[in-house]
Amino acid sequence: MLPVKKRKPLAEINVVPYIDVMLVLLIIFMVTAPLLMQGVKVDLPQAPSSPLDNDEQEPLIVSIKQDGTYYINLGASGDEQKPLDAIVDQVAKILRQKPQTPVLIWGDKRIEYGLVVNAMSLLQGAGAPSVGLVTEPGSAQ
Repeated sequence: MLPVKKRKPLAEINVVPYIDVMLVLLIIFMVTAPLLMQGVKVDLPQAPSSPLDNDEQEPLIVSIKQDGTYYINLGASGDEQKPLDAIVDQVAKILRQKPQTPVLIWGDKRIEYGLVVNAMSLLQGAGAPSVGLVTEPGSAQ
């Protein structure tokens, strides 16, 4: 009778399936990340500017389209037109809860200057310590 060799138990973890799952998740996140950016399409002016520091707080973005309509990026209603008074009320409510929330305006470069100034003054009156303007990076036109 031949002696039977006993095998030692193998205590290694097979990580190949985990790497496959990780790569699939990476591809899914890369594809869906640009889709998470909601908002209204406006043609931003270009200016020689530098990006703001990343804060933990997501900014409130008020968009003004070329026809003078106002939008705010709250939840699923990011592309819904609202009057400026309703937007100012919503911003005031949010700023009472989170006073350090940054407020930004995306204004189309073809709108009247007075619309942007009016929106900025009303948003500052709602409690925003400062209201920023969003531009496209690049040279001024």
